[in-house]
Amino acid sequence: QVTLVQSGGGSVQAGGSLRLSCAASGYMPNTYCIGWFRQAVGKEREGVATIDSEGRTRYADSVKGRITISQNNAKSTMDLQINSLEPEDTGVYYCAAAPWALTEYCLSESNLDYWGQGTQVTVSS
Repeated sequence: QVTLVQSGGGSVQAGGSLRLSCAASGYMPNTYCIGWFRQAVGKEREGVATIDSEGRTRYADSVKGRITISQNNAKSTMDLQINSLEPEDTGVYYCAAAPWALTEYCLSESNLDYWGQGTQVTVSS
């Protein structure tokens, strides 16, 4: 069982930056992947970025160059740094985990087993 607790988020003006964190606890095997997803009001949830235990990353085309996913050395916290925020980045952001999987697996939300509680990001123009 893995528990994911998110922190960060909030309200910022366009052009600003935010850092979202996802702290994992419980049993996480040496091989895993973490995905960050977001959902805007009235829209489907979309994948934003993924990272796996080997440090390999993938990004959605819509956020490339503005978002960086990372994890600490203990691999217990996974962060999402969002720069040059746009109003279109507004939504609820979720982290999710899939044990025994690599980054490509986490591109599809149906593959994720554990989810964080979600955190609101609001970007004003």
